[in-house]
Amino acid sequence: MRISYLLLTFILGFFTCSVASVNAERIKDIASLKGVRANQLVGYGLVVGLDGSGDQTAQTPFTTQSFQAMLKQFGITVPPGANFQLKNVAAVAVHAEIPAFAKPGQKIDITASSIANAKSLRGGALLMTPLKGVDGQVYAMAQGNLIVGGFGAEGRDGSKVTVNIPSVGRIPNGAFVERAVAANFGAESEIVFNLHTADFTTSKRLADSINTLMGPGVAKPMDAASVTVLAPKNPAHRVEFIALLENLQVDPGEGSAKIIINSRTGTIVVGDHVRVKPVAVTHGSLTVTIKEDVTISQPNALGEGETVVVPNSQVEVTEESGPMFNFSPGPTLNDIVRAVNEVGAAPGDLMAILEALKQAGALKAEIVVI
Repeated sequence: MRISYLLLTFILGFFTCSVASVNAERIKDIASLKGVRANQLVGYGLVVGLDGSGDQTAQTPFTTQSFQAMLKQFGITVPPGANFQLKNVAAVAVHAEIPAFAKPGQKIDITASSIANAKSLRGGALLMTPLKGVDGQVYAMAQGNLIVGGFGAEGRDGSKVTVNIPSVGRIPNGAFVERAVAANFGAESEIVFNLHTADFTTSKRLADSINTLMGPGVAKPMDAASVTVLAPKNPAHRVEFIALLENLQVDPGEGSAKIIINSRTGTIVVGDHVRVKPVAVTHGSLTVTIKEDVTISQPNALGEGETVVVPNSQVEVTEESGPMFNFSPGPTLNDIVRAVNEVGAAPGDLMAILEALKQAGALKAEIVVI
């Protein structure tokens, strides 16, 4: 009976996905399960085998201390006051992300970044480095040869060329997972879908989509970002249940009218729901041009004067005619773009126009400056 029920459920889910609207998206693309997430790991280690591009130990004593501590672990005693010149060693910070449900023995990618004054990590190898979580426990061990995409070259006269960043390297599959992150998957009778973008309409539609397939009352929207779903407690049945739900199609709610302005790059993004009331706009620009010229004043051949240089400045002010254009009632995004393109407004001019429209109450949208 259980197998027949699951088979019937998958068939219903397939047909539900087939008749979904064109704008529909899968639940797994717009939401994530509560508690199912990656965790950050960080560690401190040494990179050896560099070609003279390591740390300058006179300015980074912690590199020398770390090297001495490593030698002590191998039974090597360093005489007190010994002077090290570790040009082939660099202290690095190692960080990685351990994915959800990662098990001991699996491999994860790591990144090593110089934390001192090493010029390059190219050709170096990371020695065994424990990676810890926020709780201080070791969850992975990293080691291996670094792959560095950057390159740097320096001449004796001080000139140098640097391509990308040579002080950062990666090791694909460079760490073994030693400890699994505790997860409460299956411990509760409900699962929670958290929307990537909070929206009340999307939250309700997601719950309705699940209830249409599984029955009324199975899913309940809690707020604009969360939907709780009753789920089986058996781990195997819960995995099958989630695999079915995350492939359901949901038509997300359309966002509010916004205009995003990046003042640093001049990028402007106008949403589809932006509307403008009937209004006339004119925008002109004032150009001031200053030309510096030099005139040489030279006396006659029989005169007793001196040759002098006389500056000659020319200031010219030009005001371009600002063409006026008007918006009809309720113009769409295409109408706004077409009107601005006809005027030939630059990004800076368009920013000023949009802000003026907002101040005049003619622009029905939120302006967000990033």
